Amino acid sequence: MKRMGRYCKAYEVGKLAEFPGWAEKERDGPAPGGEGEGAPERGERGFYYVQEDFTVTDGIFLGEDVVFDDVTPEWMEFCKSTLDFRVPDYEEVKQ
Repeated sequence: MKRMGRYCKAYEVGKLAEFPGWAEKERDGPAPGGEGEGAPERGERGFYYVQEDFTVTDGIFLGEDVVFDDVTPEWMEFCKSTLDFRVPDYEEVKQ
């Protein structure tokens, strides 16, 4: 069953690839949206999603079509400092 996380944000593939340790995983199974002719290729839209757990996916669902999952302190720092990725504190927003 597909699961939505609390937060994800889209980034251009080229921006993510600026990370020195960037290496896309091989695709497991069919492309999102179906198989065969006309099915989108990975990254065809030009962006991926950084998820709340710092993994990168080719869709909005957490744990589905994972592109990058080598979550290291260096990757997390790159996301925070270079990409300015922050999961909103929803409790803070309510006030």
